Amino acid sequence: MQVEEFLKKYAAGERNFTAVNLSEANLSGVNLSGANLSEANLSISNLSGANLSEANLSQAKLNVARLSGANLTNANLNGAILNVANLVRADLAGAELKQASLIRAELIRAELSGANLSGAILTGADLGEARLRLANLNGANLSEANLRATCLTSASLEQANLHGADLARADLSGADLRGAELRQTNLGLADLSGADLSGANLRWADLSSVNLRWANLSEAKLSGANLSGADLSNANLLNASLVHADLTQANLIRADWVGADLTGATLTGAKLYAVSRFGLKTEGMSCEWVDLSPDGDRSQIYRLSAEEARKFFHQTLPAVRIIVDAPLDREANFALAAIYYQFAQEYPSLNRPPSIEVGERRTTIILRIDSDEQLFPTAYVAISPFDDASATQENIMTLLQMVREQDVESLTVQEKNQLQQISDDLIELINKIHKSKFLKYFPKNLKKTKFFQSATQTILNNSNDRLLNIYHHPTFGKRFITSGVIESSAQKIPINKNKLSLPSINVLYDFIKSFP
Repeated sequence: MQVEEFLKKYAAGERNFTAVNLSEANLSGVNLSGANLSEANLSISNLSGANLSEANLSQAKLNVARLSGANLTNANLNGAILNVANLVRADLAGAELKQASLIRAELIRAELSGANLSGAILTGADLGEARLRLANLNGANLSEANLRATCLTSASLEQANLHGADLARADLSGADLRGAELRQTNLGLADLSGADLSGANLRWADLSSVNLRWANLSEAKLSGANLSGADLSNANLLNASLVHADLTQANLIRADWVGADLTGATLTGAKLYAVSRFGLKTEGMSCEWVDLSPDGDRSQIYRLSAEEARKFFHQTLPAVRIIVDAPLDREANFALAAIYYQFAQEYPSLNRPPSIEVGERRTTIILRIDSDEQLFPTAYVAISPFDDASATQENIMTLLQMVREQDVESLTVQEKNQLQQISDDLIELINKIHKSKFLKYFPKNLKKTKFFQSATQTILNNSNDRLLNIYHHPTFGKRFITSGVIESSAQKIPINKNKLSLPSINVLYDFIKSFP
């Protein structure tokens, strides 16, 4: 069919042009919206600037066609062949391109937001600076494609093949990349914040300086990947494979990587505040120093020998354990939850709900925290609802004062100064806590609840799994029978606080010295 005849029929209202042959035709700038061009041959045709919105081009042949600036919004291109086609700045928003072939097609700055490209073949295609926001690329083949600075915000790329693709500076925030193939992909400076990469293959990928905040990388394969300078704060790396990965100066603050394999990985200069260090495989790891400052500002640098590094990465979350010599009843449980919720509003170290183990005779309250430095202040706050609070808090202050004042010959001058500085900082923090109003918050009738009147024991467990018993009520575990009722003797025997035993200064020093 000649171009003139074709356009004349379209102008007359005809829309069905199934299997029409318009190869090499010049149709630039024409209006063909809503036309049925399914199975049409439009190879090498010029459709630059044409209006093909809502047109049916399914199974059409558009090899080497010129579609730059064309309007293809909501068009049906399912199964179409657009190999080496020019779609620069074309508008394909909402278009259907399922199973379409776009091998080495030019889609520079094209608009593909909301488009359906599931199963499409885009090997070697150029999508530089294109917009694919909320696009469906599930199972698409984008191997060796250029996606530099492309916007893929919240796009779905589940099981997509991006092997060897260039995604430098691309925006993949919130994207779904579950099980995607990303081997040897260049993702330098890309934004993957909040993206789901669970089970993705990122072996030997370049992820240097990538934003992976809050990303899900559980079960991901990152062997040999370059993650130097990457921001992985709050990321999920559970059971991820990081064998021989480069994490030099990466930000891993509050990341969760229990079960990760770090065999042969490099972590020198990594920011590791509030990162659990247990359940890891670290054989052959290289780590000369780490940054444990809360803000990653290098204010708390720790240099590690090979042996120290091995120990450092086999630690646990610090915890405060309050053991109560009574079972937890419903009223006390409700009151405790309300108190700790109130405390957490003012003291962030209590933001994790406590785990509570209730036995027939005793209750253990476990508060896991982010760093060893928070152990003493957290215990000072957490014991507040109990009658033993004043005695426990007095012990805490006494212990810290011991560190400040006493001299131990076995310590170097540097160790003494470090311990005294830790003690000074903790005393200052606790004094601020003591003066604050939130410790005075208690539900009504709290003191009438027997649970909070019971004898307690408070134990600190640091990240090196060392224990420090800071308070043990003299009557803890001692009960007697009155009128046929078994009661704790905590309420019956007067306590001489001055006789409460404290850990020796050497035990105390060893506990604090082991802080990382």
